[in-house]
Amino acid sequence: MTAVQEPVATTRTVTAEIDGRTVTVPEGTTIYDAARQAGVDIPVLCHDERYDPVGVCRMCVVDTGGRAFAAACVRPCEDGMEVKTSTPELERNRATLTELLLSDQPPRAEDPKQTTTGDNLLLALADRYGVARETTELPCGSGRGTDASNPVIAVDHDACILCDRCVRACDDIQGNDVIGRSGKGYATRIAFDLNDPMGASSCVTCGECVQACPTGAITNKAINDVPIRPREELDSVHTVCPYCGVGCALTYHVDRERGAIVFAEGRDQPGSQSRLCVKGRYGWDYAASPQRLTVPLIRKDSSYPKGPLSADVRGDAGNDRGRGGGGGNRSGGGRGEPLSRNGRDRTRKPGGLVDYDEVLPHFREATWEEALDLVATRLKEIHARGGPGAIAGFGSAKCSNEEAYLFQKLIRAGFGTNNVDHCTRLCHASSVAALFEGVGSGAVSTTYGDVANADVVIITGSNPTANHPVASSFFKQARRRGTKIVYVDPRASTVAEHADYHCQVKPGTDVAFYNALMHEVIRLGLIDREFIAARTSNYEELARTVADYPPERAAQITGVDVDLIREVARVWGEARAAVVYWGMGISQHTTGTDNARCLIALCSITGNVGRPGTGLHPLRGQNNVQGASDAGLIPMFYPDYQGVDSGTTRRRFEEAWGTELDPNRGLTVTEIIGSVLKPDGVRGMYMLGENPFLSDPNINKVRKALAALDFLVVQDIFLTETAEFADVVLPASSYLEKEGTYTNTDRRVQLGRKVLDPPGQARVDWEVIQDLANRIGLDWSYSSPSEVFDEMVALMPSYANLRYDNLGLSGKLYPNADPEHTDGTIVMFDERFNTDDGLAHLVPAEWLPAKELPDAEYPLVLNTGRLLEHWHTGSMTRRSFALDTISPVAEVYLHPKDAADRGLAHGELCRVRSRRGVIELQVRISHREQLGNCFIPFHFREAAANLLTIDEIDPFGKIPEFKFCAVEVEPLGVRA
Repeated sequence: MTAVQEPVATTRTVTAEIDGRTVTVPEGTTIYDAARQAGVDIPVLCHDERYDPVGVCRMCVVDTGGRAFAAACVRPCEDGMEVKTSTPELERNRATLTELLLSDQPPRAEDPKQTTTGDNLLLALADRYGVARETTELPCGSGRGTDASNPVIAVDHDACILCDRCVRACDDIQGNDVIGRSGKGYATRIAFDLNDPMGASSCVTCGECVQACPTGAITNKAINDVPIRPREELDSVHTVCPYCGVGCALTYHVDRERGAIVFAEGRDQPGSQSRLCVKGRYGWDYAASPQRLTVPLIRKDSSYPKGPLSADVRGDAGNDRGRGGGGGNRSGGGRGEPLSRNGRDRTRKPGGLVDYDEVLPHFREATWEEALDLVATRLKEIHARGGPGAIAGFGSAKCSNEEAYLFQKLIRAGFGTNNVDHCTRLCHASSVAALFEGVGSGAVSTTYGDVANADVVIITGSNPTANHPVASSFFKQARRRGTKIVYVDPRASTVAEHADYHCQVKPGTDVAFYNALMHEVIRLGLIDREFIAARTSNYEELARTVADYPPERAAQITGVDVDLIREVARVWGEARAAVVYWGMGISQHTTGTDNARCLIALCSITGNVGRPGTGLHPLRGQNNVQGASDAGLIPMFYPDYQGVDSGTTRRRFEEAWGTELDPNRGLTVTEIIGSVLKPDGVRGMYMLGENPFLSDPNINKVRKALAALDFLVVQDIFLTETAEFADVVLPASSYLEKEGTYTNTDRRVQLGRKVLDPPGQARVDWEVIQDLANRIGLDWSYSSPSEVFDEMVALMPSYANLRYDNLGLSGKLYPNADPEHTDGTIVMFDERFNTDDGLAHLVPAEWLPAKELPDAEYPLVLNTGRLLEHWHTGSMTRRSFALDTISPVAEVYLHPKDAADRGLAHGELCRVRSRRGVIELQVRISHREQLGNCFIPFHFREAAANLLTIDEIDPFGKIPEFKFCAVEVEPLGVRA
């Protein structure tokens, strides 16, 4: 197994003398970097080692004996060079420059940075050189203006020194290319796009420019009126971002007096390298929402028979019911418009959140003892009456590894069933099925940072600029260094703008496309015959299958040009190292497992597995979906993907847990919902942090199933749509309020640290699980997450050698033979695969059409997915000021011609209907959509996309078909 991420170059060395100190450095090393190595400090303003040096500010000039001073940040060392860094003349030069820059700055008492974080680097230099704006005789210019158009970032052009750090942060680090310069002479200033206001530009509010700016030109605004103060006055907590699977390291700066987070910053770590996106930097205030659950709730007797409690969740929609028997949630844009429901006008709550005034009267407050006693009693009664199969549990990928482990252990050991699953069933279950079958591991074979070593990258079925923005920044950096990017997706997302090749396949045609690539690679003789012979099986059968997919046939199926298919196949086949990153556009199909099988085969027949810059990487969705899967929150696997139907494995866990276990595979998320609707199916459920009412397909079916349950306990931080069906609601802890470990998409196990106290009587999830376990007869006495981690690791060979106290600030990759001294394994399968025979199992796949195709009544194909600013069902992000302000409205994205053909204008309200339901939302004209296709984000409860989706599933991964169903879009004749 290989541990390589950044390309390593061997160079000649040079020896120089810096302030009398001899230093030997690689040829090309700048004077500034050499000085740092020698322990010599050279002041800088424009320079940061994370960005390309430009030598703009001239603060770092040094004396090399030449006719003019040299900028240390850009001038390379030369053999025999003698450098002086702090002569009197140099210091006078820096003092003068500081005074010049300072003359136009706001007064110190009004400086946007000095009055907040207190770390204005220019003012620090002013103090060093004894100059001040108030005492300088230089004229003070002003009037370049301010820009407050972004909700969380303020721009003060008068405080800008034109150091270009923000430009390079935006370009070099995030790859967004938003910031430049405009104007001439003194009027020159930084500009967003074509000199637009920041809030109206293409800026994605990642805040990298804020972290880069040395003055008060670009600063954070206070969120929720919590004043920003210097770091030394705040409590700094080093933890991990709670959103996507990238798992960025960050630091929250906390005001303990107010019990609130003040601001967040990226923190150095091998994976994220101090980067954050808008959610990580500004999306943390959901935990302080006044809608947090703070006391246990029990449904009142008067609110039975059980069912949904709010008009939204009931689906009351007047005469606009869908043909499938369920009314759609109606949208007026989500911002307080009056809507008609059953002939009544009512005003929607802002933000599209559950209406607590409508729901809470149906519950009464209870003590923890009463609530937990009731949960244990009812679940035990159902178990006694209906057997183990009558109980099921949905865990959460937002919870820690320890909580996932305890939850699945509770369901298995406490109720004797494997009916336990979580959201991996809705995102990457088919990827895991194909990977486990093909290479013997459900985890990624390399990291997203290993893209630095690749010649060619395929990004497919994913929009990483929205879904995994920090990982996307590494992809964009790799392309700038020469890596070719092939983007395969039905939508022309912003990734397409950074790609060398965009293959805009028709939805649901991935198998045909990748079979055609393999057909061409084989025809051109670009396969790795040695790798195939030594490390794969079933190649001949694969070759026979793909022989039926010449580019001409694939072009007819996929809509991709024949020559483009041939060119991509050639580029892939000729690559020295190539890697595939994929998302839910591959997995969320009834053919999702086949799609992933094709990617495994494409990499294997070209030898692109097991070396730096090669491999297979399904980009994980939630922050701990990898860890929750690793920890056994899957119905067919114990922890570490050990099959529940293996007698040897089962006996090992029976011995460890001290109880008899079910030898049969359990039901998946979608199968559990179906089972509830059967007389002898699941009758009682424990729902931990899941919201299937919005996340599962075919909401009308989910509504019926939740109402049909004999007993439902929901443990969450907010009243979700699913909680409306609960008998008991338990107030849980947010990510920010507990300790535990989380495993990101790279297999990096990291510590999440407690930042805040839970509100009211809300409790830490693992403690609640343990209390319930003891009430049903299990004898658990864990005292901390680290104790749970130790037990878990002892049963998980992949996590061997990891300990809570050796994860440190950066975490560790697994597998890891020596976590005390190494970061862990980056590239897996360098010698053998994890299959029984050590070979990659090539599984051929035939292209099959989607289960529901467009017709005259429903002529458009619906695709669903995420927005950059939002997260899944929106329970967190729509309670975040920044995220909901930036993206407050539900929209359907339509190709201009499709909109014109229907008489639809941008911003107009429209109706989208499928065979299962109807929703109303705004039209967004989008050149990113293919003709005949539309896209709806699934975060908005007032326009719940999954009311429309089909609940057909992949036969192997059991994942729903979220990415393809037939719909029609119709005008309402109302402007939003």
